[in-house]
Amino acid sequence: MIRFRPRGRSADLYADLCAALAAALLVLVAVLVGRRVQDAHHSLFVHWPPLFADWDPHVGPGTPAAVLVALAAVVYGPALALRLPWRRLLAVSWAAALAWTWSLALVDGWQRGVAGRLTTRNEYLTVIGRFHDVPAALRDFTRHIVSGPPGAWPAHIAGHPPASTLTFVLLDRVGLRGGGWAGAWCVTVGATACVAALVTIRALADERLARRAAPFLVLAPAAVWVGVSADGYFMAVAAWSVALLALAVTGRSVGWAALSGLLFGLTCYLSYGLTLVALIMAAVLVSGRHGVRARPVILVALAAGAAVVPVLFTIVGFDWWEAYRLLVTRYYQGVGGTRPYGYWVWADLACAVLITGVATAAGLRRTGALLVRRPRDVLSAPGGPGAAARLALLVSAALLALLCADLSGMSKAETERIWLPFALWLLASGAFLGRPRAWLTAQAVLALLLNHLLFTGW
Repeated sequence: MIRFRPRGRSADLYADLCAALAAALLVLVAVLVGRRVQDAHHSLFVHWPPLFADWDPHVGPGTPAAVLVALAAVVYGPALALRLPWRRLLAVSWAAALAWTWSLALVDGWQRGVAGRLTTRNEYLTVIGRFHDVPAALRDFTRHIVSGPPGAWPAHIAGHPPASTLTFVLLDRVGLRGGGWAGAWCVTVGATACVAALVTIRALADERLARRAAPFLVLAPAAVWVGVSADGYFMAVAAWSVALLALAVTGRSVGWAALSGLLFGLTCYLSYGLTLVALIMAAVLVSGRHGVRARPVILVALAAGAAVVPVLFTIVGFDWWEAYRLLVTRYYQGVGGTRPYGYWVWADLACAVLITGVATAAGLRRTGALLVRRPRDVLSAPGGPGAAARLALLVSAALLALLCADLSGMSKAETERIWLPFALWLLASGAFLGRPRAWLTAQAVLALLLNHLLFTGW
């Protein structure tokens, strides 16, 4: 018997396709098993497992734009990413990410897809009226986390530190009231995350890899959930904290480290689970350790910046640790205590496949292979050889953060939006792939199918 043994580039492509197929099979198994568990026990509390979504084939006003943006990104994206001047590439990437996210959101129409997203009973805008006296609301915040007593916070408010709710309170105070403005804020800010990722990759790895990653960061299936959820906004804040630290450790102003710390502190007060972004920032410090050794004040500035937001909230009277303890109680009071860990601990990974795409599965295979073959390159200084290994370290740190969140048991379901801040960095592994147009086509088709076949409410 003659066995097919691909070599060189053909072997890489064969392995990539196997990784993509394995990811697709994981999703299929999660759907089939989830359907059976939900029908038999009604314990998953999602209508279309593993996603928090409903089967709802439809088209909408955003459909033509979404198809056109996808075609343009697939046909012209890789070439433009290599040719455009760097600053213009950043601007074009943000504009393209905005167009992609807005068009996908508007497939569901303005009200259902944008303006109504953050006004449902569990969302942030429902409690704006309870923040007339902000200091008093913060002092009493923890008293309303646990279910039972009158005035308990809705699920999303109880499930996050108060900086997330305060964002929308401040928007309301400056006159940007209602779900339309709140949705626009999340999409506009969330789309900058791809720019933050490009800045980080260029600083820590090199510009060539950043340019190769750009189309994958723009044409992400994750955009289905960035538009519109507050987690898209959280993703951008976390991404910029990483990007500014990357600039600081690679020789830019130490002030970037202080700003990075400030944004990281804010990130921790937007979502408890995003403390795991510290793992990604640790990877940045490892990659840029030469710069840290040359200027240890970077760590001082980072720590000082990171202390600002926690100190301010503590002075006002909000206790983060107590709030998190009470959140765990609230989590197990609700569906989190019923949803089976044995299903979600692996089905949540299927959700990760759906927000990052099969191209990312192939990219992660190359990431792992690269680290195994050239582990010492991770320790090379930015700007020198080993750029690919340093990017692989960054991607691996994000994967580790995602796995920690998964194993914690505090992320059962709805991870397609909750894990957006980690998924962003996994998308960057697309820089390692050959034949980018083919992989981008797969990414675009997945996003369009998800958005047109399902209604992804929460």
